[in-house]
Amino acid sequence: MESPRHRLLVVDDSNVIRRRIERATEVPEIEFVGAARNGVEALEMHARLQPTLVTMDLTMPEMDGAECVSQLVQRDPQLRILVISALADKLTAIEALERGASGFLCKPFTDRQLNDALRKLIDAA
Repeated sequence: MESPRHRLLVVDDSNVIRRRIERATEVPEIEFVGAARNGVEALEMHARLQPTLVTMDLTMPEMDGAECVSQLVQRDPQLRILVISALADKLTAIEALERGASGFLCKPFTDRQLNDALRKLIDAA
């Protein structure tokens, strides 16, 4: 079995979604390292945990996902960010991608869709 080469930080204001992503991730190269409830926590945890992958919700209190994506990519241009949002409109996805996100997945999602999206992020790295 391959040892984890990627460290995953999950950012979502929903505890249910954070736990679901953690449990559903079945990519052997990915190790779950932490979960944040908003963009402010995500920036603090990024500095401490040094993840290589992030899943990012867009609608959160204190700092939304789009702003957090911008700040994370500014700090760490190699960071791969998968936006996972219920906001299925194309403009939101495009804005997140323009700010530096590497991919977009709409809620609700299946475990397979999540793992496929995470694998694409790794393969593109």
